[in-house]
Amino acid sequence: MQTLVGWHVEMEFLEEGDKTKAAAMLRLADGSEVRGHGHASRHPSDPAQLRVGEEIAGARALMDIAQTLLKKAHDEIEETTGRPAHPLNR
Repeated sequence: MQTLVGWHVEMEFLEEGDKTKAAAMLRLADGSEVRGHGHASRHPSDPAQLRVGEEIAGARALMDIAQTLLKKAHDEIEETTGRPAHPLNR
């Protein structure tokens, strides 16, 4: 049996001079939300490329969410099995 599940991601960016901030929100199928944040700073000698700052800050926000999801899954495994789960860094 196959089950189709979808997650919805929203991402917002704030550009302030040479700095870009990203805020991401992931809505899981059960309606719960996971949030992450990321940032990027442009070196003064680099050309102004807003898209690059967004890509870096956005990727970091998504990595923040990924770490939170791994921790959540780790905790749920331990809660269900009563045994320590494998380390998160795999």
